[in-house]
Amino acid sequence: MSRILPVLFFVTVLANCVFAQDEREKTIRLPQSDVHYRMVKDYIEDVPDADYKHASPEAYEAFRDIKYSIRIIWGVYSMQNVEASWPFLKYSFAQRQEYQNLYKNFNPTEFDAEEWMQWFDRCGMQAFAFITKHHDGFSMWHTKARIKRRPNWLNPANQIIEKCDLAYSIEETPFKRDIVKELCDAANKHRIKIDLYFSHIDWYDTDFRGYHYHPLMTPEAVLHPKDFGYQTPQISGRLMTPNLTAEEKVRLVARHREQIRELLTNYGKVDMMCFDEYLGKDIWQEVKKTVKMIRELQPDIMLRCRGIGNYGDYYQPEGTIPVGKNSSAMPWMSICLLAKQFAYDPKAENYKGAGWVIHSLIDCVAKGGSFMVCLGPDAKGNFHTKAVEQLEEVGRWLKVNGQGIYETRDRQNWKEGGKDRPEIKYTWSKDKKFVYGFVEQFPEKELRIETLTPQQIKSVKLLGYDKPLEWKAGGKGIVITIPDALKRPCDYAWCFQAEIE
Repeated sequence: MSRILPVLFFVTVLANCVFAQDEREKTIRLPQSDVHYRMVKDYIEDVPDADYKHASPEAYEAFRDIKYSIRIIWGVYSMQNVEASWPFLKYSFAQRQEYQNLYKNFNPTEFDAEEWMQWFDRCGMQAFAFITKHHDGFSMWHTKARIKRRPNWLNPANQIIEKCDLAYSIEETPFKRDIVKELCDAANKHRIKIDLYFSHIDWYDTDFRGYHYHPLMTPEAVLHPKDFGYQTPQISGRLMTPNLTAEEKVRLVARHREQIRELLTNYGKVDMMCFDEYLGKDIWQEVKKTVKMIRELQPDIMLRCRGIGNYGDYYQPEGTIPVGKNSSAMPWMSICLLAKQFAYDPKAENYKGAGWVIHSLIDCVAKGGSFMVCLGPDAKGNFHTKAVEQLEEVGRWLKVNGQGIYETRDRQNWKEGGKDRPEIKYTWSKDKKFVYGFVEQFPEKELRIETLTPQQIKSVKLLGYDKPLEWKAGGKGIVITIPDALKRPCDYAWCFQAEIE
């Protein structure tokens, strides 16, 4: 009997763990209001296959610890100072052919991965995302996957699809260096988490034609309603081409899968993978096999949901911050532009400023998410001076207030105030010992808090000010006294810390 009891105990614990994991798997679902969920709900099953497991609870916890990060949008489009890839769809055929040849002169000689990571450190970034391949199909790493067919836009009336044999990658440029490798190596040195962006679609490879925004249409393709008016091809220069053959679909799946395999095999641990856009219902079963391959290669990688539905681990509101708190067990990260386009913006007046970043960061963290700011370098590999100045200013603010941002969690009562008194947005330390309240209107004499009671509080302080603050019971909660001689430790927003019993 003495031997049986430990075995029974182990079996019981194991069964409980399996049950808890099964229950957890049932909760990892996109909000049905999410625009990218609605894109794929007609062909991607809501409930993932029984043999599929998301990243571990530890990986989810580490993802929720990331509160502030940066996405870098960079490619051959930076040579034209235009938005990433998208202007291509409005170009004339001659302009498209010219764009497809830009890689032959792409030579960012001033790019320095170590300098980038040092800058991210100064700015207080915990993670960076990098565009390994955008919709235009150009790969920023040394890929061995080959393109066998591409468009010849100078011959649209006849044989627009021509044979080729190239990677269409950084290795075929004058620069030649593997940018993804250099960035990953530098990020690991600085302990900055890695997020590799990868677009499912590819406008250079005609094997991908007909899917989503591809400029080459096919009779079988199902267009999204907002496809730039492409239902009328002559408006936007979208050409009708034959349906994909079985051979072309095999090549599409193989190249899509091989490039993902390379990114998750050749560059060490990758913390996140940021998919974009969508392939089709007809090849979803193959794409699903690719997602399962990812889980074998890097089981704890956090996958963005675009194009893979509830097989993903997190979702990403783009250009907006949710109005209220997250209602889904699936974590989220909001991404917004620092200037007026994703890629390099040459106009200094378009950069929104440190105050806008700080406001957005506090708003996201208080609501239970995280904030990613988005921008790009120029064709040589340099960021705009305004971007450098503004984000370093955010970094200085975080040195004072980061304790209330990094590795915190949201409270049920995530904000109070407004109208007749300062609005306060809250975060909570993971150990529940501290509540942090952010105000963007500095209180001159006192700050009233109604969501904390006097019985809960041990002490109150202002981050960046080295003396405790006096407080007393008042109304429904407490009133904090602001000393006359107190000098504001920072600009834009201020963080009050309450130590909790």
